[in-house]
Amino acid sequence: MTRRPDGGPARWFSPCECGFAGQRVPGAPTLLYLPGIDGVGFGLIRHHEMLAMMFSVWCLHIHRTSFERLVEHVEMTVRSEVSGAPGRPVYLLGESLGACIALAVAARNRDIDLVLILVNPGTSYHRSQLQSLSGFLDFVPEPFHLSTPGFLNFLTGNMMKMTSTFIGHGIYLEEGGQALSETVTSLRLYLQLLFDIFPRETIVWKLEMLRTASSFVNSRLHAVKAQTLVLASGYDELLPSNEEAQRLWGMLENCRIRHFRDKGHTLLMEGGFDLVTTIKGAGYYRRSRQTDFVSDYLPLTPNELEKVIDSLGILNFATDPVILSTLPDGKIVRGLAGLPREGPVVLVGCHMLMGIDSLPMVAGVLRSTGINFRGLAHPFLFDKKSERLMPDSSLFDVYRILGAVPVTSLNFYKLLSEKHFVLLYPGGAREALHRKGEEYKLFWPEQPEFVRMASRFKATIIPFGVVGEDDICDIQLDSNDLMKLPFYDIIYKELNKDSVKLREDTLGKVKDQAVHPILVSPKVPGRFYFIFGKPIETRGTYMCKDLH
Repeated sequence: MTRRPDGGPARWFSPCECGFAGQRVPGAPTLLYLPGIDGVGFGLIRHHEMLAMMFSVWCLHIHRTSFERLVEHVEMTVRSEVSGAPGRPVYLLGESLGACIALAVAARNRDIDLVLILVNPGTSYHRSQLQSLSGFLDFVPEPFHLSTPGFLNFLTGNMMKMTSTFIGHGIYLEEGGQALSETVTSLRLYLQLLFDIFPRETIVWKLEMLRTASSFVNSRLHAVKAQTLVLASGYDELLPSNEEAQRLWGMLENCRIRHFRDKGHTLLMEGGFDLVTTIKGAGYYRRSRQTDFVSDYLPLTPNELEKVIDSLGILNFATDPVILSTLPDGKIVRGLAGLPREGPVVLVGCHMLMGIDSLPMVAGVLRSTGINFRGLAHPFLFDKKSERLMPDSSLFDVYRILGAVPVTSLNFYKLLSEKHFVLLYPGGAREALHRKGEEYKLFWPEQPEFVRMASRFKATIIPFGVVGEDDICDIQLDSNDLMKLPFYDIIYKELNKDSVKLREDTLGKVKDQAVHPILVSPKVPGRFYFIFGKPIETRGTYMCKDLH
């Protein structure tokens, strides 16, 4: 095999120059992919087409260039992109070594609006197996360096996990055998390519560059102000990525993390991982300096919708939801025939216990009709500080993927002006986190404040109700009980610290929109019933009594 020369400066190439038939969203920001130790951009193989729908994607091809020169090269490109589109952010997607480059650029350019997506960042090099691997390779002759157990696992682990992905989704044995054969063939070609681009001296040089990059960046983390999302694999074979994600989370002032507990070091190449969905779910997609939850939202792809429905499989199986709607003549029918097909529409209903009802309803309607309910949700679901208090930082991602926005008058106005279907729960958190003995009780304000806004846009109002959720569990400890426990007040204050104040001008129990835990015990579940009432037109005048 003849090796290609490994010299020359780093350069950019577009993985989407050929064969991209999709349509990019208007005002799409630039995404610069900074690869890991491979240096050629293998990580984009599974994601570039979807990324190209929402970004202008460019990949860095790394040759024998020093870390300092790479940072300067990326820096120059970033500044060029900013000058061409000054109102848009620039995304830096960095994997291991590339994550160090991204952090270095951010530390040196605090005045630029950057969004960093860091995949198993190499900032943990000094606590990893790679540090010992570098010295070991000096004593291994070529081509046996590629068979070093740790390094071989690093290079081919993604291919093995791709194979398990092919055979794990209802594929017949003969189809699985064919997929396995094709994968083994691809693996052989892949290893040949690796030998071509990874002679021993190149690997040693890149590991040394990673050591330099890690030291450089770790001494400058305090200077990074960019919005950052860290993606960490639980089974990273080479880097302690989970621990490093937690460390970066504590050191970077504007950082969120997402854990993928069953994934390895080559996260981007493994089956079952969707980079686009992860970015959307974390609320990290924007096309201007500030996130606009209305206009920056990208509708679900069919694959994303199926994953959401699959995640609700146990709940839907246990409760077997029934959806009813009301025709204009008042007749109640099974299904969604009574639901308008054009907006703007305001759907007004009561929250059941913990708001579990909203997900199966929104996903079910979207799957049946293609109509996406955009929910007005409590700001707690969007606050990065609240994620630190949750057992899983991605717990609320599904709400963002389904199009929920923080409940504000401005977001309500924008949704109606763009003729969306707006999902509104006037009782809010007080209704969803109700106390013992308050099952199916409404906590609505005396004046339905949404009516004036709906009338302004001549929106159709549809009242709806849900029955069944309060029957699937018993409340053991509610807010009143928890307040009697020692030290609970500390937890309560932490949960609601710096939270946006809602309904400050409202009287009664509905004014209490604080977030708090409740302890429940399950019961034998009953069926969920969703019923959409008779559509109410708002043209000129509107009578509040029609809602009741």
